[in-house]
Amino acid sequence: MARVQGIVSDYAGVLTAPLAASFRRYSELTGVPLEALGAALAALAERDGENPLFALERGEITSATFLERVGDEVSAAIGRTIDLGDFPRQYFAGLTPNEPMLDWLRRARAGHGLRLALLTNNVREWEPLWRGEHIEELFETIVDSGFVGLRKPDPRIYALTLERLGLAAEECVFVDDLAPNVATARELGFHAILFADAEQAIGEIEALLR
Repeated sequence: MARVQGIVSDYAGVLTAPLAASFRRYSELTGVPLEALGAALAALAERDGENPLFALERGEITSATFLERVGDEVSAAIGRTIDLGDFPRQYFAGLTPNEPMLDWLRRARAGHGLRLALLTNNVREWEPLWRGEHIEELFETIVDSGFVGLRKPDPRIYALTLERLGLAAEECVFVDDLAPNVATARELGFHAILFADAEQAIGEIEALLR
């Protein structure tokens, strides 16, 4: 088995608090029902043939267009006008850093000399809301779907990340909180870990390093 030389990590839900907590916070602050948001995305996906979030994360539509379409759908469903313009700011405000995971990655880079890459499905216009110094300093490369026009679990975005690292899949651990993304990574030859919490993920990575 090839020696592990790199870690490829997801952002939201791995290096932050769970996504569900941020969505609940947004719903509580604004009164927008989570069920209505989910139903709006489902309705748009049925109409378009694909969830509009996917096009947003590939940079094919703007944030403003996405939020307007979802807002209109929610408004029609609940019978009052909803403006989702502040959603990105509120969403990222709820994604507090997962300090145990971040601290371990810092030690892994310093102590084991591991190469670190961030691979995130994200939105081009939302980058200033999350890409702070703690991210810039930790990762040697950041592959953001909104800028490269590909999103997980498309195998091409994994290949791009490996190309930037200069490593093979079998030399890397991939960590993500979504099962389809982990499944693709495993098929491509990564040591793939489905993230549940920092303790579990760190334990599995350390077992691989041993």
